[in-house]
Amino acid sequence: MPRKALPKKTAMRTSCTTNICPVCGYDELQEPPRNRTGGASLEICSSCGFQFGVTDDDKGLTYDEYRQQWIETGMKWSSKGQKPRKDWNAQTQLASLALSATLKRVKGRPPRVFLQPA
Repeated sequence: MPRKALPKKTAMRTSCTTNICPVCGYDELQEPPRNRTGGASLEICSSCGFQFGVTDDDKGLTYDEYRQQWIETGMKWSSKGQKPRKDWNAQTQLASLALSATLKRVKGRPPRVFLQPA
């Protein structure tokens, strides 16, 4: 009896955790920007071009400083070898990063709103 060919393996994420760039919010980093002991991944973000461990540690730029430069230069896709997804949108990506940061500050709860009587 002939054997059936096995399906080709495709690259899959092995973890449910998404690695997000703290500069631009790109959610497809291969590794966390920093490991548990604080070491940098040396990965370059395909979206904004920030290289963890080089742009920050060697060049001395903070995430906020680099983000501001990226915004001021038009938030262009950085990678020459990888094209962005068809639905990639830098503004949506940054908005998602801002929302995530806000939710972390309030520990996952929306901020309380107090209305004063008119």
